Amino acid sequence: MSLSATTARPSPAAPPSPDVSRRRRRGRLLNRLDVKYSPYLYIAPFFLIFGVFGLYPMLRTAWMSLHDWDMIGEHSFIGFDNYTRLFSDEYFWNALVNTFGMFALSTIPQLLLALFLANLLNRTFLRAKTFFRMAIFVPNVVSVAAVAIVFGMLFQREFGLFNWLLSFVGVDPVDWDGHRWSSWTAISTMVNWRWTGYNTLILLAGMQAIPKDLYEAAEIDGAGPWRQFWQITLPMLKPTFIFVVILSTIGGMQLFTEPLLFGNGNIIGGNQREFQTLAMYMYEMGIVNLNTAGYGAAVAWAIFMIIVVVSLFNFLLVRRTAK
Repeated sequence: MSLSATTARPSPAAPPSPDVSRRRRRGRLLNRLDVKYSPYLYIAPFFLIFGVFGLYPMLRTAWMSLHDWDMIGEHSFIGFDNYTRLFSDEYFWNALVNTFGMFALSTIPQLLLALFLANLLNRTFLRAKTFFRMAIFVPNVVSVAAVAIVFGMLFQREFGLFNWLLSFVGVDPVDWDGHRWSSWTAISTMVNWRWTGYNTLILLAGMQAIPKDLYEAAEIDGAGPWRQFWQITLPMLKPTFIFVVILSTIGGMQLFTEPLLFGNGNIIGGNQREFQTLAMYMYEMGIVNLNTAGYGAAVAWAIFMIIVVVSLFNFLLVRRTAK
């Protein structure tokens, strides 16, 4: 008898029990469901919060803007009459001019200064860079009320620091909150002081993501710091700079707290509405005047559309100039 005939063959494995098979199928099903649907569960809290505090107020405001809405509870549908009223409302256009004026005086110098400071903090020869990076962000964490109080004292007519400095060059005391251009300058100075450091750190983070090999190769080719900035830093920084420009646009068009506190809580922005912004006018129409809440909602949607248009314009402008 051969050896192969005498060797015992292994018995076939017993089939799994029905309970084991069900558990395996259930495990595979749960694994597929976890891979397919768990990402939606992870991001669901954001959409829930956005839906409650973002989307619903927007839709509610849009619905209110189509009505002659009284905060007491009475309202009637009037269609787009609130929006057509905007075109003939001199206070709305005054607030629009004030908003764009302070936006230009704050955003443009702020971004240029932030770009310069970020480029300076990115230099290797600078010592104590961590200290300067922390110090430049301090104005942003200071309470805006404290900032308004300090700058209000600095821009006082009789005993303010700025009028005292101007007196050395023969300039008469300026009534900073009594005229349009002077109030724009004072409020823009406050905004620039508070937000320049914030934008600087964002631009600095974008600069640090640029590969150092590019600068080393440019230096070998004989490119100086100025040419490296224009030929390497700015083109590579374009996505970050566009992000900062859009953020600054949104913040500038929604300017509210600084001019309100600068005017000591006067919602009309001075005796002649010299520095009333669109956000302040929206608050006046929608909250202070209870019988014009529908018109205030229309102003809010007008601000939203203006922000979209201006942000798109800035996006296209920056993308075109950075090529």
